[in-house]
Amino acid sequence: MAPRAYWKGSLKLSLVTCPIALYPASTQAEKTHFHQINTKTGHRLKQQMVDEQSGRVVDKGRKGRGYELSKGRYVEIDENELDAVKLESTHTIEIDDFVPAEDIDERYLDKPYYVVPNGKAGADAFVVIRDAMKRKDKVALARVVLSNREHVIALKPLGKGLLGTTLRYPYELRDEDDYFDDIPSPRVSKDMVDLAAHILDTKASKFDPHKFKDKYENALKALVKRKAAGKTIEVPEEKEEESNVIDLMDALKQSLGRKRVGKATKGRKRATAHPRRKRRAA
Repeated sequence: MAPRAYWKGSLKLSLVTCPIALYPASTQAEKTHFHQINTKTGHRLKQQMVDEQSGRVVDKGRKGRGYELSKGRYVEIDENELDAVKLESTHTIEIDDFVPAEDIDERYLDKPYYVVPNGKAGADAFVVIRDAMKRKDKVALARVVLSNREHVIALKPLGKGLLGTTLRYPYELRDEDDYFDDIPSPRVSKDMVDLAAHILDTKASKFDPHKFKDKYENALKALVKRKAAGKTIEVPEEKEEESNVIDLMDALKQSLGRKRVGKATKGRKRATAHPRRKRRAA
């Protein structure tokens, strides 16, 4: 059964409009989640809102929104007052621009959504917009309001539908210079770079997300299963960290040698599995 739509509205390209729905393309449902419990009774705990000055529990009806103007001084904003800043993009995703996909800096990519036509009435318009984008190999940039916030969203064809990815605003990204400026620029030999590039070639493959294995998640599920079965959980001793003082060229050569040994072993296995037939004596 398909999940409920996260957002419903219209997709608009100039004068062409069609009803659409957005569904989250990612989920955390399969991850192992823990609840806070009372270790004495085994009962689940509930969180309460507490006034930081008086320490008293605050009823849900007294909970509101406040923006901190200065330390400890807030201006209260009512829910109905937020309606004053509602935008057209609350119910309509209007396409503003079309850009090449490679122009979008990956740091701006945020959350993915599946975009589908909402009902058969606007399916024709949806398919026309989707196929026009396929033909031009372009990504659409539009605006949408999600969780009371306006986001820029990038739309591109994906199978029979569209993939919508919300984008971060420039003010949400940190300046890379604050982190990269202190990286030294040592002179390294061309031989080292060539050797490293050769190692990269030996590890070349195609992107396949099915190869990704969440080792921590699998270990966590195994731990919970063992604990539920009444078995003792033993914490392994921490291994001593190896020294980072190495000869770079020697490490590169050893890395390449290890790869060659692995290939040679596979070759010997194949040769053993399919030995050549001896020729009969004349």
